[in-house]
Amino acid sequence: MIAKRYKVYGRVQGVGFRWFINKTAEYLNLKGYVMNMPDGSVVIWAEGNIEDHERLKEYIINGNGFSQVEDIEEEVVPLEGYTHFSIKY
Repeated sequence: MIAKRYKVYGRVQGVGFRWFINKTAEYLNLKGYVMNMPDGSVVIWAEGNIEDHERLKEYIINGNGFSQVEDIEEEVVPLEGYTHFSIKY
C-alpha cells in the first residue's frame, strides 16, 4: 500500500474532472480525495496498491472526454489512512 499525490495541470476544472476521478478512484478501490486548486490545477491524493495507482494514472492522462491534461506532477507521500474517496471543495 502506498500513497501518492498527483497535481494535474491543463483543462481540468469546470469539465467534470473531479467527479470523473472520484468515480474512477472508487472503482479502483483507492482512498483519498480530489480537489480543485486556486491555480487552476487539480490535486489528487490516493492511497492503494501500486497496480491501482498505475491504472489511475492512465485514467488521469486519458481524461473524461472534456478534460485535457497538459502535465502531471506525481510524488509518493506518507499514508494518511483514508477510509473512502471524496471530492473536497
